Amino acid sequence: MSKLKLATVWLDGCSGCHMSFLDMDERLLELADLVDVVYSPLVDAKDYPEAVDIALIEGAVASVDDEKKIHKIRAHTKTLVAMGDCAITGNVPSMRNPIGPEAILNRAYVENASAQPQIPCVVVPKLLRTVRPIHEFVKVDVFLPGCPPSANTFHAALTALATSAPLDVAALTRFGA
Repeated sequence: MSKLKLATVWLDGCSGCHMSFLDMDERLLELADLVDVVYSPLVDAKDYPEAVDIALIEGAVASVDDEKKIHKIRAHTKTLVAMGDCAITGNVPSMRNPIGPEAILNRAYVENASAQPQIPCVVVPKLLRTVRPIHEFVKVDVFLPGCPPSANTFHAALTALATSAPLDVAALTRFGA
């Protein structure tokens, strides 16, 4: 049996979902029998592959770069999983929505700067007017809530997805858990 291609992606979030994913510890070796990680902040691949079986997406869509990335990922992925509360609801990254991107950038790069106060225009991608969950941009196949989802949740969900077993997300996790 050939292994499925797995990608993990980090948009606008804290990386807590990826840390929880890594907390599977030795169970990562079990999953390695079922999947090959072909793209992730945890591996060296720089370009998203043409054909991915399962993609775990952490974080909300907050910038034009995030928006381009999520559309590319959806176009090249069979099963897209919104991983964690930020990907599903916007959660903490969306707390900037009432304030607006201009005020956030001004506070971070001008008011709090001790040297060269200026808003970067090259390295920092243009922020969207509002931070939004990924399902507002692309179709999501599986919603895996939690802040972050537990290692047990990741293991059970990935094992089910990789083996085509039934997946009962409600039995595994809930928002904020």
